[in-house]
Amino acid sequence: MNNQDFTAAIFVEKTPEEAFDAINNVRGWWSENIEGGTEKLGDEFTYRYKDVHFCKIKIAELIPGKKVVWHVLDNRFNFTKDKNEWKGTDVIFELSKKGNKTEVRFTHRGLVPEYECFDVCSNAWGSYINGSLRSLITTGKGHPNPKEKEAGKKASP
Repeated sequence: MNNQDFTAAIFVEKTPEEAFDAINNVRGWWSENIEGGTEKLGDEFTYRYKDVHFCKIKIAELIPGKKVVWHVLDNRFNFTKDKNEWKGTDVIFELSKKGNKTEVRFTHRGLVPEYECFDVCSNAWGSYINGSLRSLITTGKGHPNPKEKEAGKKASP
């Protein structure tokens, strides 16, 4: 049986250590709404996108310049029947030197085509990895989701 987990890879003209540092700057490429630590083994952080998506992640493995593994402890979507589809899955970043470039291989183990969110989630991950994370690694500036206004402070009609 073929591995059906979502995977994407990018090649950048930076060192594995530079790519590793960028990956761990989660607020710099995924979302400015990240709360909690994102750089040490055992750190836990939450991601929130409006009322659409919430997840709690633990850094399960951290090998400088080589690998980062996030384990999804909790997850809620507002657009799927199974609100917890990501719960128990792993988000993996593997780094390797390829000539004068670094390959960043991204795998969301457990995000499979059978999941209702597969199309939306794989498209979003592809955009974050190929766009925002690549930009953060190569230019020092990513394109994360901007910080949301505080809950309870509603925009004027």
